[in-house]
Order: sequence, then structure tokens, then C-alpha cells
Amino acid sequence: MSNSDTGQHIASAFDRDLEQILALIMKMGGLVEVAILDGARSLETRDVELAEEVRKNDKRIDALEEQINEIAATTIAKRAPVATDLRMILSVLKINGNLERVGDYAKNMAKRTSVLAEMPRMDGSEAGLRRMAKEVQGMLKDALDAFVRRDASLAEDVRARDLDVDQMYNALFREFLTFMMEDPRNITPCMHLHFIAKNVERMGDHVTNICEQVIYLVTGELPEDARPKDDQTPFATEAEVP
Repeated sequence: MSNSDTGQHIASAFDRDLEQILALIMKMGGLVEVAILDGARSLETRDVELAEEVRKNDKRIDALEEQINEIAATTIAKRAPVATDLRMILSVLKINGNLERVGDYAKNMAKRTSVLAEMPRMDGSEAGLRRMAKEVQGMLKDALDAFVRRDASLAEDVRARDLDVDQMYNALFREFLTFMMEDPRNITPCMHLHFIAKNVERMGDHVTNICEQVIYLVTGELPEDARPKDDQTPFATEAEVP
């Protein structure tokens, strides 16, 4: 086999590996989108069975993350990609990790459903959290579309929408403070709800990380401007480690 034939063989093998990785990334992204929506719905409706389904399905997301990492590592070792090909693999690995984290936050949201089901409702808070989660899910869908289409402009638009998520989080935080000041019995449920809201806000951060990787993939550079943020709360609850 000539050097030219060898090069073509390696290139075609890389393309096959990449197609497999991208298919798995999109499958994983679809599962994460469902997890976000189902986690929020289980919370709003106090559906403990749906919450348990979200928790179980997180194992599928974790398994896909491991599979993608393994294929990507093998591809780098066997195909020795360079330039744009290497940039693609590195971006995929970053996107893969961010998707897995969003899935973890959705699972954390579902884990709180059974606890909150035994507590009084905070008027409108669960619905507000569901709207916030729906916004993040829409951002994720568009971020993945931007990745598939190599659309840096769409990725930048989605990145800017994280500001809306921050503002929704701030509004919920103020609601929780009001409920707690009105009645000390509201403190425990509001603390759980605030924890969930912070998890959803962190989902938005990971989606913007995905957008930044899309921009890097297309342009070869990460965005120079700081990510727009509007977290006005006096403290930030660190999201639960699964």
C-alpha cells in the first residue's frame, strides 16, 4: 500500500470513528434533554415514579459518556489526528463531559421530588422552576444544533441566553426569601427549592460551555469576552456531587 493509500485509509477510518462519536453525542444529548424536562415535571407534579425514572436513566447517560470517551481515546491513539481533526475530538470530549454534568443536575432535581412531596407547596415555585428548566432545555437543543451545523453564530446566541436563566434564578431566589420570612415553616422546603434552582442555573452554565466549544471548533479560538452573568444572590449553593 502506497503512502497515499495509507493516508486515505486512515482518513476514512477517522471519519467512521467520528461519525460513531457524533451519533452517540446526539443520542446522549437527547437523553439529557428528556432528563431536564422530566426532572422538572416530576417536581411540579410531585410524581415520585417519574423522578425515579429520571434517576435510573442517568445511568444510560453515564454509560454513553464512558463509551464516547473510550472511542475518542482510541481514535486519538490509532489515527493520530492533527489540526482540525484533533480540534474536533478535543471539542467532543469537552462537550461530552458537560452533557454528563447536566444529566447529573437533572438527576439531583429528581432526587428532591420525594422529599418535597412530603412538604407544603410554595405557590408557583415549582412552576417557575419548570419554566427555568424548559429554557435550559431549549438552550441545550440549540447548542447541539449549532454543534451539528458548525454554526458559531447560533452558539453565540445561545451563550447570551444564559443571562435569561440567571435572571429567572434571581427571581426565584427572591421568592424563596419572601416565603421564608413570611413563615419559618417554609424554610426547609424553600432551601430544597433553592438548591434545585441553583442546579438548574448550573445546567445553563454547562450549556454555555458547550457553546464555547462549538465556537472553538469553528473558529479555532475560545470567545474572548467574559460570559454574561447576572447572579445577584448573596451566596451560591454548590451543586450536589452525585
